[in-house]
Amino acid sequence: MDVRLVQLLGSFITARSEYALVRLECAMHAPGLPAPPLIDRLSDASERALRDEWPAIERQLEAALSYGKHLSRSSGKRWSEDAAYRAFDRALRELDQYARAIRWVLTVTESEDAS
Repeated sequence: MDVRLVQLLGSFITARSEYALVRLECAMHAPGLPAPPLIDRLSDASERALRDEWPAIERQLEAALSYGKHLSRSSGKRWSEDAAYRAFDRALRELDQYARAIRWVLTVTESEDAS
């Protein structure tokens, strides 16, 4: 497996753990709102996990990003000034950056393999 992917997957796994914590914090902080979407964890940083589990993780991340955008629009300034929301938003942005980098490396690696 490409070293870049191993490093990115390790970073994604760490960021996903942080997301799980801030997701719970947000749910406890605002019990009247629906809980933020779950993002499953990868079973390990392997090619098999990427092949079998990554597409579902990407869909879950998209749902979480949509939830965050909706929350931001509907709650306005009050929610954006809240520490729990800022931590949630930061965790989502970090996950999104790692996921985009992983997708880019996968795309580059696949095109190199096809050559």
